[in-house]
Amino acid sequence: MAAQTNAPISYRPAGTLDASGALAPYAGPWNRRLAAHLLRRAGFGGSPADVDRFAAMSPRDAVDSLVRFSDAGPLPARPALEDPPVPPRGLYRGFLAGMAADDATAEARKAFQMQRNQNRRRNLISMQTWWLQRMIASQSPLQEKMTLFWHGHFTSSPEKGTSAQELLMQNQLFREYALGNVRDLTLHVSQDPAMLRYLDNNVNAKAHPNENYARELMELFTLGIGNYTEQDIRESARAFTGWTFRLSPDGTGNFIDNKAQHDDGTKTFLGQTGNFSGTDIVNIIFRQPASSRWFAKKLLAFFVYMDPEPQLIDQVAALIRKNDFEMKPVMATLLHSNVFFSERAYRALVKSPVEFVVGTHQLFGINEVAPVELATMRQMGQMLFYPPNVKGWDGGVAWVNSQTILTRENFANGVAKSPKMMDAAAWIVPAMRSMDPRGVAKTLTEAMLQGDVSPASVAQLVTYLGGSGQTELAQLSMENVDERVRNAAYLTMAMPAYQLA
Repeated sequence: MAAQTNAPISYRPAGTLDASGALAPYAGPWNRRLAAHLLRRAGFGGSPADVDRFAAMSPRDAVDSLVRFSDAGPLPARPALEDPPVPPRGLYRGFLAGMAADDATAEARKAFQMQRNQNRRRNLISMQTWWLQRMIASQSPLQEKMTLFWHGHFTSSPEKGTSAQELLMQNQLFREYALGNVRDLTLHVSQDPAMLRYLDNNVNAKAHPNENYARELMELFTLGIGNYTEQDIRESARAFTGWTFRLSPDGTGNFIDNKAQHDDGTKTFLGQTGNFSGTDIVNIIFRQPASSRWFAKKLLAFFVYMDPEPQLIDQVAALIRKNDFEMKPVMATLLHSNVFFSERAYRALVKSPVEFVVGTHQLFGINEVAPVELATMRQMGQMLFYPPNVKGWDGGVAWVNSQTILTRENFANGVAKSPKMMDAAAWIVPAMRSMDPRGVAKTLTEAMLQGDVSPASVAQLVTYLGGSGQTELAQLSMENVDERVRNAAYLTMAMPAYQLA
């Protein structure tokens, strides 16, 4: 049987939004299908038992359990990161002056650079593995999902010498403020060593203001193009002068406000004038109506659907302002709303590689992430702690093309063939023992797709499991049931609906 993987992933067209009731509490029917939808969006999916548990709650109780983070359950230990290597004394003597190195020194520099790259690679692998396993194991899926959201919003990467320790500190900052106050988070991000390095504010001094962070803060992080001027960028860059860091012995930066390098002159920013600091700039930004609209649009595109209607953006922006940028009540309202459970929102987002991989692990109860899966995720288009640029990942249909779909298929096939799958996925066993092709097909499609599959695709699964109506040797039996069910699980993961959150 050939997997139906080349069929286009379809999106339901936008309907007429009932703007008056979009954020009203959902009061429609509640079932496993909608419980699974909530778990995919507010987390990564979960096991069939997780879906059953949420389906047994009311919609309000289900959402409340997600916004109240739990400390229950074991989590993977914080990764043991290697300190960055220290260059031998004199290795870079004369380097800044442009002096040529002799052959021995050039070779020594090359060897040190290789050592530093290997150190970064080992630390990056450790952090990626740790975070993926934390997402899989956490009893607070929304906390990890929000951490992922902020990770793709306030981007930083190992570029420009950012240490693994600094990136891990930033990751913990996102987790601490997962449902906290966005204004406070933005201020902390502005003082975060990983961000200070990444967008060059560590070299922003009054004699030579650097505008990189000031520009991206407004363009990508808080306001969007068209809501500020080039003069606003220049003035806010002056306000951020002196915000830098001091290195600790392990190479980690610690924020300092270097008053000697701060421009304490009068600045005019977004129509206001004063002797502003970086803190003042952040506070002024969050008083702009464009700021709440910017975060509203980003939240809707990540958790509900892409290209949300202007009136819906306005409603969510008003909700954000009403709650003074506190995310917990905003997300509680959004996840319990009519628009979240609308037909347009259902399976309307393409799973990111992280969602695809973590959700598959949770589905089959596989807690460990294999090293090869990190390379697989890179081929899918997403490397944790290493976004492609300051804009982050584009998401949406950018996640799926001929190459990434093939990589997803290969990943799914590897999981299906894994010895751990049958050991962990106890929900498959009763169907296997029945030796009933229809029962196995129903178990797989209900557990993995909540029945979001065409009758023709189910019939193909049944035909494959039953041996395609051939001889008795080809029929489902104790000798072939393990292989058949594994292949059927792979074929189900390769269906279009499994690619959608």
